[in-house]
Amino acid sequence: MTPLTHPQFWRHQDLPFVEIRQVLDGRNVCYSPHSHKEWSIGAIVEGKSDFLCEGRQNQVSRGDLVLMNPDAVHACNPQQGSPWAYYMMHLDTPWLASQLHHAKLLPSNEWHPTQLDVLRDSRLYTEFVRLCEGFFAGKHGTEEMQHQLETYLVAIFSRLQEHQPNTSMPLARNRLYDVADYLDQHCFEDTPIEQISAQFSYSSGYLVRAFKRHFNLTPHAYRLNRRVQLGQVAIKQGETIADVAQALGFSDQAHFQRTFKQRVAATPHQYRQK
Repeated sequence: MTPLTHPQFWRHQDLPFVEIRQVLDGRNVCYSPHSHKEWSIGAIVEGKSDFLCEGRQNQVSRGDLVLMNPDAVHACNPQQGSPWAYYMMHLDTPWLASQLHHAKLLPSNEWHPTQLDVLRDSRLYTEFVRLCEGFFAGKHGTEEMQHQLETYLVAIFSRLQEHQPNTSMPLARNRLYDVADYLDQHCFEDTPIEQISAQFSYSSGYLVRAFKRHFNLTPHAYRLNRRVQLGQVAIKQGETIADVAQALGFSDQAHFQRTFKQRVAATPHQYRQK
């Protein structure tokens, strides 16, 4: 039986804080740099890949777990000639932080970024793959699935604590976050970069360079990425693709489809299926 060449998605209305992607044959998958609002963990189940995360280049292969913080810009594409299959799980960050705080793995409900891009632990890898397979197979009810998920998260974050920094000194907020906040709030608009730069007292050239150096995306790419994130939410809520494209400020549905696929490696229609 030939593996499916497009991603499959698992979602459940009673577990809205988790989404899983399964790719069985991703040799032709190609991601543009992008980010998610959720904390993400993935397992490479076949092949080798170049994994870029926050400007750090990693080589990953079968048996590796990859980890991405919320808003961490990344891209993971198969090496030429290599098979490519993986699971990817996205977890709502406030829900996850609350669970970890309850398990006494976080001092509060405030999220603390994880420090690793790649984790090589055969036990945690095997358990994660088994967890994803079970969700897709629908072997258990939602209460049992949530229990299994919570148990696994306690296990992996207990392991990740070994790599957390000991300092709790707060970092000064970079002024570029004010620009990012503006782009988040006005992502539907195509405000010229010159106007945004002037609003925050930057030259256009400096803002583009500094923003990309800090966020690993240009302001324009950051704005498009945010539109796609909001598009994913709207599609999951059942809105039509045409309505989503118009609401997000795309010139037409074809433009939305191209931009979406570049960052999700699935068309809006494929993303809707589960």
